[in-house]
Amino acid sequence: MSNKVVYKGFTLVDGTGAQEVNNAYLVVEGKKVVKVGSLDSYNEEENSEVVDLSGKTVMPGLINSHVHIVMEPVGDPNSIMLTESPYKAVLRGSNNLKKHLYSGTTFFRDMGGYEYIDLTLRDAVKEGLIEGAEFVASGKVVTMTGGHGWVMGREADGPEETRKAAREQLKAGADVIKIMATGGVMTKGVEPGSPQLSMEEIKAAVDEAHKAGKLTATHAQGTTGIKNAVMAGIDSVEHGIFLDDEVIQMMVDRGTYLVPTLVAPYFIVKYGVENGVPQYAVDKSNYVMKYHHESFRKAHKAGVKIAMGTDSGTPFNQHDGAPWELKLMVENGMTPMEAIVASTKNSAECLGILNDYGTLEAGKFADFIVLNENPLENLDILFDVESVYKLGKKVK
Repeated sequence: MSNKVVYKGFTLVDGTGAQEVNNAYLVVEGKKVVKVGSLDSYNEEENSEVVDLSGKTVMPGLINSHVHIVMEPVGDPNSIMLTESPYKAVLRGSNNLKKHLYSGTTFFRDMGGYEYIDLTLRDAVKEGLIEGAEFVASGKVVTMTGGHGWVMGREADGPEETRKAAREQLKAGADVIKIMATGGVMTKGVEPGSPQLSMEEIKAAVDEAHKAGKLTATHAQGTTGIKNAVMAGIDSVEHGIFLDDEVIQMMVDRGTYLVPTLVAPYFIVKYGVENGVPQYAVDKSNYVMKYHHESFRKAHKAGVKIAMGTDSGTPFNQHDGAPWELKLMVENGMTPMEAIVASTKNSAECLGILNDYGTLEAGKFADFIVLNENPLENLDILFDVESVYKLGKKVK
C-alpha cells in the first residue's frame, strides 16, 4: 500500500499570510508535504489514498513560542514544583504534552524547565517513547541570585558566571538559552519592571549561545531591561510589558521578535486570590495589564515581528489554551490572518525551525489541523479542532 495520501476539497489557510485557497488539495508522502494547491491545477496521483475534506478548513498546526511543560496551571505553580518528586513532574509533563498536541499545537518552545526534565521529555517525543507535540527547550533559565525564576533557574552574577551558566545549558543539550533581564510577576518580592541581569551579563550568555549556533530569549518586562537585552543581541523578547518608542524601533531595526504572552496576566487577574493565586501576583498583574496591551498595540503597529506564546503553566493558563492568545492579539489590533501567521510561520521563524515547519508548503513536515469552519471568519473554532495531523499521521 502506498504511503501517499491526497487530502482534497477543503479551504486552505497555509500560514504564509497568502489569501486562503478554496477547493484545495494537499499531498502527503510519509512525514512530508509533497504538493499543495488548488484542485483546479490538480493532476491525479497514482496509487494514493484519497481523503475528502469538503467543507473543512486546513491550516498548519499552531506553534506556541512560550510554554512551561512541567508547570501545572494551578493558583501557585511554584508550590507544586518545590514539593513534588521529579518523577511525578515527568508524568505531569508527559500528560501536558498530549494536551498541546490534541488541541492543535503541534510544536512549541519550552521557556524554562526544572532539573532538565524538559530536555528529557523533548528527546522522548523525538524517539517516539511518548506522544506529544515536538518542542525545543531551554533547560534552566539564567538569572541573577534571587532573580526572577531563581526557584527553577541557574543563578549567576557577573559576565563570567552568566557565560558559564549558558555553557552549562548548552552542555546539557539546550536548544535555546533563556536569560532573565527583569523581575516578573510570579516571583515574590521582585518588581516586574526592575532590571536584573545587566547588559554585559546578558551579552556574555548571548555570545555563548550564538557561537554554538543557538538562539536566545529573554524574560523582559521593564523598559531598561528590555533595552539591555536587545542591545546585548537577544533574539526574542518574552512579555515586553513596558515598551517605549526607542526600544520598539531597536527591535524593528534588529529583527528582534516579541512574544507577548498577553494571556498570562489576564488569567491571573481573571481567577484571582479566591482561586489560590498569591496576592502579590494578582496585584502585579492588575498593574501591568494596561501597559502590556498598549505595548503590544504599539509594537504591532510599528512592524515588530511578533510570535504567539502563551506562558502556559502559569496560573490557570492551560496547556490546551493557545487560542486564547490569538483572541487577545486580535482584540488588540491584529487581523485574524495576522494572528494565525504569528502562531504558525512567525513562531517557526522565532524558534529557528521555519525550514521544516510553520507553513503548509512542499518539502515541509505535514503538521496540520482540520477545522469545521474557517478560523479567519470565526477564531473560536480553534477551541474545537476536528482532527490533528503530526508528521503526516493522524493523532486525533
